Amino acid sequence: MTPTTDLSQDLAKYRAARDFLLAHRSDLATASAGFRWPQLDHFNWALDHFDDLARDNHAPALWIVGDDGSERQVSFAQMAERSARVANWLESLGVARGDRVLLMLGNEVPLWELMLACIKIGAVMIPATQLLSRDDLIDRFQRGRVRAVVTTPAHAAKFDGLDGHAPGPVLRIAIGGAPGWIDYAEADAAASTYQPKCATRTDEPLLLYFTSGTTAKPKLVEHTHVSYPVGHLSTLYWIGLQPGDVHWNISSPGWGKHAWSCFFAPWIAGATVFIFNYNRFDAKRVLDVLVHKQVSTLCAPPTVWRMLIQEPLASWPVKLRELLSAGEPLNPEVIEQVRGAWGLTIRDGFGQTETTAQVGNPPGQPIKFGSMGRPLPGYRVVLLDPDDQPAQEGEISFDLADAQWGRPAGLMVGYADSPEKTAEVMRAGHYHTGDVAQRDEQGYITYVGRADDVFKASDYRISPFELESVLIEHPAVAEAAVVPSPDALKLAVPKAFITLTAGHAPDEATARSILAFCRDKLAAYKRVRRLEFAELPKTISGKIRRVELRRQEESRAMPPVRGASEYFYDELKLG
Repeated sequence: MTPTTDLSQDLAKYRAARDFLLAHRSDLATASAGFRWPQLDHFNWALDHFDDLARDNHAPALWIVGDDGSERQVSFAQMAERSARVANWLESLGVARGDRVLLMLGNEVPLWELMLACIKIGAVMIPATQLLSRDDLIDRFQRGRVRAVVTTPAHAAKFDGLDGHAPGPVLRIAIGGAPGWIDYAEADAAASTYQPKCATRTDEPLLLYFTSGTTAKPKLVEHTHVSYPVGHLSTLYWIGLQPGDVHWNISSPGWGKHAWSCFFAPWIAGATVFIFNYNRFDAKRVLDVLVHKQVSTLCAPPTVWRMLIQEPLASWPVKLRELLSAGEPLNPEVIEQVRGAWGLTIRDGFGQTETTAQVGNPPGQPIKFGSMGRPLPGYRVVLLDPDDQPAQEGEISFDLADAQWGRPAGLMVGYADSPEKTAEVMRAGHYHTGDVAQRDEQGYITYVGRADDVFKASDYRISPFELESVLIEHPAVAEAAVVPSPDALKLAVPKAFITLTAGHAPDEATARSILAFCRDKLAAYKRVRRLEFAELPKTISGKIRRVELRRQEESRAMPPVRGASEYFYDELKLG
C-alpha cells in the first residue's frame, strides 16, 4: 500500500488546486492562466478528501426535504462513518474492487452513502434513472457487466429474470428489503471505520454512464478516480460554490448532471447538498422552499426557470447568491425577468456526461445574452471546422496533447465498449464534443446546435436513431424519422414522421397503436409525443433529410395546431 505521506501529498496538491480556484472565484483571467490540474499518483476522493473534510465536521453534508414537509439532515461526520459501514458491509457480501454496481435509486440518503462506499472500495458505479424500461436494464446488465444492484422495493420486480443477461449471479440489495433481496439495513451492524485493501490508482475506473447518442444503443462513458472527482474542480468554479453554501441542483439521479452538482462539486467545496423531493413540480412550493430553507446557490434546467417566471418572483425574498442553468440555451427574456425580480443573473454553462464543465459564465464576469460563456479553468477550447481546422464557428473541441496545458483531467477515458466510437471522437489529436458553436472577438462562445441529430426534450438528451429503431419494430411502420417539435414548456418534444407499410391506414387507430407500442418499449422521457403520416424527404442516395423535417417543425406557430395527418399523444389519452 502507498505510504500515508504520499497520499497526503496528493491530497495537498488537490486542495491547493481547489483553494486557488476559490481564491480567484471572480477573476476568470487569473484563474485560467494560473490553474493547472493536479498531477496525482494515488487518489481516493472519498477516503482522502471527503473523510478528511468530514473529520469532526458536524455541518450538514446532505439535507433532504420531503414532499410531506419531513426533513433529514446528515452531517459530514455522519456521512463519513455511515459510508464506511456500507463499504465494509458490501465487501462482506463479496463486492470487490472493479465490480460493477448498478444504483437505481431516487434522491434518498442511501444513494449518497453508497456512492461514497463504492468509491472507498474501488467498485465501479453505474447510476441509473428509475425511468428505465426493462429493455434498458437488459442493455445495462449486458454491456455494463453488472455484479450488484441496489434499488427500492417499488422497482425490484423490474429485475426479475435479468441475471441471465449479466456475466454471473447478481447481488440484489433493496432499501427497506424485498422478497429475495438483501435488506440494506443490515449495513447498520458493520464496522464504522474502513481500511482499504490497497491504494487507489488514479487511472482505475469509477463511473460508467449510459448516455444516448446517434446509434441505436446508448454510449457507455467511462470515468476514473480523477476525471470526475478532480475534473469537477471546473464545475465548482463555474457554479461559484463556497464552503458552507446550501446548494440545490434540480436533477434526477442516473444522469451525469446529478453527479456534477448533487455530489462532487458541493462536497469538493464543503457545501451542503440540498434536495426537495416534490412528487409533482409546483413553482410556488419550490419558491417557498428556496426562501424558508435559505438556499444560497441554485442550478436548474431551463424548463424549471420557464415555470418559475410564471409566478411574481419578487414576492419571494430569496437568500440566493448564485443562479445557474444548464442543459440547453436559456431564453434572454427569462434571464431578464429573474434579474428584474431578484437582482441576480442566471449564468449559463456547458459540459457533457463525457466531461466536466468546459465553458461557462463564472461569478463576477460580464454576461452576453445568448452566450454560454468562456472556457473554464483547465479547458482550452478550440472550434474545429469539418476538416478539423480551427475556425470561428465549428465543433467544440480541445487538444489532447497540448504542450503547455495537457489533457483536461475532466475528460472521460472513452466509451467503455466501443474503441471505434472513442477513436472517432478523439480523432486528429482532439476530443470532439459533437456540439457546434461560434466564438466572438472577446472569446465568448455561443451554442449553435448538435453536429448530429441528437436533441434535448425537457432537459433529456434524445437520440432519434434510438426512437426510430423502436418505431420500425411496429408492423405498420415502413420508415420513420424523429425530430424535435417545438413545445412552449419543454422547448421540444419527440415527433415521428411515419411512412406506413401496405395494408395500414393513416388514421387515428394506427396512430394510437404505434404510440402505445412506443409507450411500452421506451422510458417515459423518450416517448414519441407527436406523430405525422408522411412521405419522408430523401437525398439522391436515399438518405432521409431530417434537416428538412426539423426546419418544417421549427417554422410552426405556437402553440402548435394539429395537422390533418398528425396525432398528439396527450390528446389520444394513452396515459
